[in-house]
Amino acid sequence: MSHTRRPDPPPLETNDVRVAQAGTVAWAVALAVLLLLDLPDGDRWWLWVCVGGILIGLFACWYVPRLQAGRRRQAAEHAARRAA
Repeated sequence: MSHTRRPDPPPLETNDVRVAQAGTVAWAVALAVLLLLDLPDGDRWWLWVCVGGILIGLFACWYVPRLQAGRRRQAAEHAARRAA
């Protein structure tokens, strides 16, 4: 029995910056909740986990547009070389 494979669908366009923003907001909410709780001294490291998540999210909001622009530029250059 022979199965022919259908072609892959094109990738979906997503707003990756919005995803990073949502994650950053979620970490900020988690930090706010933890600050409202009276955490024992042994569990205060969770505050730093939230701070780390916020910092990584802010970095992603800065980096992702540059990454996508570089990929678009590289794809355009590749297409131009193939057309020539």
